[in-house]
Amino acid sequence: MGGESTTRTAPRGGGVNTGPAGRRTGQRLSGLAVALGLVLFLGGFAWAAVVYRPYTVPTRSMAPTIDAGDRVLAQRVDGGEVRRGDVVVFEDVTWSNAPMVKRVVAVGGDTVSCCQDGKLTVNGKQIDESYLPEGSAAEAGSFPAVTVPKGRLFLLGDERGSSLDSTAHLTEAAQGTVASGAVEARVDAVVWPMDGMLQRPSGFEALGALSSPGPLRTMVGLVVAGAVLIFGGAAYGPLAGRAAASRARSGSESAGVR
Repeated sequence: MGGESTTRTAPRGGGVNTGPAGRRTGQRLSGLAVALGLVLFLGGFAWAAVVYRPYTVPTRSMAPTIDAGDRVLAQRVDGGEVRRGDVVVFEDVTWSNAPMVKRVVAVGGDTVSCCQDGKLTVNGKQIDESYLPEGSAAEAGSFPAVTVPKGRLFLLGDERGSSLDSTAHLTEAAQGTVASGAVEARVDAVVWPMDGMLQRPSGFEALGALSSPGPLRTMVGLVVAGAVLIFGGAAYGPLAGRAAASRARSGSESAGVR
């Protein structure tokens, strides 16, 4: 008995419990984070696919707001939801056999004309069109007053000198107006190049409420939050393993110097 060594062998792992409750809780939380992240990430994309449609704009008729080749996201809306100042995607066979992108400057019941003091006039009010190219006129040429029938829209391109818009169809029976039902979607953002959300033109506020931006920002927030949760949750395992290994090495070294 007297010769028995009193030195105890340190347990493998430096005395660190390989399965503490705290570690198990962390693993569960990381799994929940990944699962929630997947729901947010995929849900954001699925929501966007239902609400938005992508378009590539082929001409400069909406420059500088939207240039030729720009890719936009347009929110699917009913024609009755369209407001003055909205940039919309529509299709009218009397204009073209393909979707077109123009800005709504007058809705059913409005009277629109140009130009008074060099500005577009709607219902007797001069419109400050801040979206026009700098230094450009409100219209390439004057046009007489047009009273827009109920359920129809009067549309112009922001690049007035090169846009085939309502002013090019004034001699037709509809006086250049388009049925609101022809609208397929309302442009919410330019995504390539990443110019971001379109600004609602304040020049039309005196005539009535402007449309509200779509839920695109919320969708992007969901996707970003989901990605953060996925990567954060997935990173927990490797980081926790490294931390445990580091503690084990420290424990072994401490036991070796006793």
